[in-house]
Amino acid sequence: MSVDHYENFPVASLLCPPRLRAGVTAIYRFARTADDLADEGDATPQARRHHLQQLRRSLDAGLAGRPPDARWPGLIEPLAAAVARHRLPPQLLHDLLDAFEQDCGNPRYADRAQLLDYCRRSANPIGRLMLQMAGVHDAESLARSDAICSALQLINFWQDPSVDLPRGRHYVPEADARAHGLVLDDLARQRDGAASQALLRDLCHWAAALMAQGAPLACQVPGRLGWELRLVVQGGLRILERIAAMQYRTLQQRPVLGPLDLPVMLWRAVCMRPDRPTPGFGLR
Repeated sequence: MSVDHYENFPVASLLCPPRLRAGVTAIYRFARTADDLADEGDATPQARRHHLQQLRRSLDAGLAGRPPDARWPGLIEPLAAAVARHRLPPQLLHDLLDAFEQDCGNPRYADRAQLLDYCRRSANPIGRLMLQMAGVHDAESLARSDAICSALQLINFWQDPSVDLPRGRHYVPEADARAHGLVLDDLARQRDGAASQALLRDLCHWAAALMAQGAPLACQVPGRLGWELRLVVQGGLRILERIAAMQYRTLQQRPVLGPLDLPVMLWRAVCMRPDRPTPGFGLR
């Protein structure tokens, strides 16, 4: 089980309420494992889909009280326990698998609406699962959670072209590329230039706007989970600032967060207010 990947946000950190920590960890391990099946190694797309379908059948077995596939020991049982304990909707877990299977085909996205539909399945289920465990169910909170999760997914895309492009993964919408006089095959050559920088700048501003739309949720969720969410928001925004500091040249190099970013994130998390959810943040 792969739990040592670099992340822009804390996973089941000490801020996470102890009663939720086992469930959060189980969901993360499941999502991380499925993501690795879709991404890691040298398997063919057909083999990747087959492995993900096996994982889906194992998930269904575990949720139905049957023994899951022994290939992933200790993965499905804690997840099934969390689903039962917190009454989590299984469809959200299947949505994640749908997105990972879609990744295996290296699709291209015509416009932002298509990319957001992918985010609806690849990222938004995580936020909704967290809110379900916290007992938060109102429509406004769910919409804000979706905005945060989609923003985090987009930020990851604009952080990772140097990783995704060699794999044949294109997440830049074709319409955005055309608006800057580019096609996706131009980006595949991984040559940063004025047009690609302007393109990435627009995409980062889009992600920042989505994050600002959802960020008030972090001030509304009570207790330790709210503080965890504040750091999640600030981690995503800090990466956007790192990308901007590189003048949006991420086709060949990947910005990451380091220890010196933590004090900035903590201070901004403390300063967050519902009417000012992104204090100190700004993009050029």
